[in-house]
Amino acid sequence: MRKNKRRKPMGEINVVPYIDVTLVLLIIFMITTPMLQTGVDVDLPEAEAANVEQKESVPPIIISIKADGTYFIDLNGDGSEDEKDQLQPEEISDKIQSAITGKKNPQVLIRADNKVDYGAVVKVMAELKNAGVPNVGLMTKPSDTQ
Repeated sequence: MRKNKRRKPMGEINVVPYIDVTLVLLIIFMITTPMLQTGVDVDLPEAEAANVEQKESVPPIIISIKADGTYFIDLNGDGSEDEKDQLQPEEISDKIQSAITGKKNPQVLIRADNKVDYGAVVKVMAELKNAGVPNVGLMTKPSDTQ
């Protein structure tokens, strides 16, 4: 009699393990997301400008100028460069020349604090031109006019 009585296939999916995995992934992403936002803390000036599209898969080179006049360079474009080493404006040309060798039309951005003197930005732009960078972009934050 037991041989004739077969178990019917279950038509339900047990979603409890999927909910557990989703909750763990959510917690992991919530913890790691603030850690990804690294870089030099500068107060960017506000301006109405269009976003710059990344032309290649190569990340841009970002030169940051803090309000106290210290310079930092990020060759990976992700904030992973050691920010404790201060960079002098005269060293920018050498670092950029070695970073852009072999790259066609490299993307270089200047990220200067709102309180930085205009002369400091121009000095960095001149060093970049001497290093052979054809185009330099200035980073801003969008203005809150709504």
